[in-house]
Amino acid sequence: MRRTTAIAAVITAGLLFTATACTDDDITTKPSKTGAAEQPADSEPAEAPEDEPTKATVAKIGDTITLKGQEDGSKVDATLKKVVDPAQPKDEFFAPEDGNRWIAAQFELTNTGTKPYADSPSNGAGVADADGQRFSATFADTKAGPSMTSSAKVPPGEKVLGWITFEVPKGSKIVTVQFGLDSGFAEQTGQWKLS
Repeated sequence: MRRTTAIAAVITAGLLFTATACTDDDITTKPSKTGAAEQPADSEPAEAPEDEPTKATVAKIGDTITLKGQEDGSKVDATLKKVVDPAQPKDEFFAPEDGNRWIAAQFELTNTGTKPYADSPSNGAGVADADGQRFSATFADTKAGPSMTSSAKVPPGEKVLGWITFEVPKGSKIVTVQFGLDSGFAEQTGQWKLS
């Protein structure tokens, strides 16, 4: 009887540890660096009172979020540079399905880690609308600019820049853009608010 109870206690402890270890996913919305998108280029910088923090608490277009990958030494500064909505097809051969539109998001990914960043960035990107519907990236070239590479191999200190396209219903109001390393399997996901 004692042995059965001890075995049950060990199994229960193991299950609790596994459940805790598997729920460490983190949605990061706080920018590590803010971009120029928050303020028009021709305006003077606003001075904040000395007792108020000047750091933004929610990332927006132009802001950078620092993300860690699954392996030690894997770290990237991800910047959502621009969003084009709707994004026009690059040519007449490909277009969104009837009732849908394309949205293109330009990401700059700077390897700030100690090992090469190797990934398919579009696999870790997504958008969400005001109703909570989430949409993954699609393979499409748009007039917004060159598409993100499907096989990034970025040495430490270097960066990769490109557009990732999403197909969404015409009536959806897209409110957030997300990005995560390791094809989205890393524990951290960056999130930028669009409105």
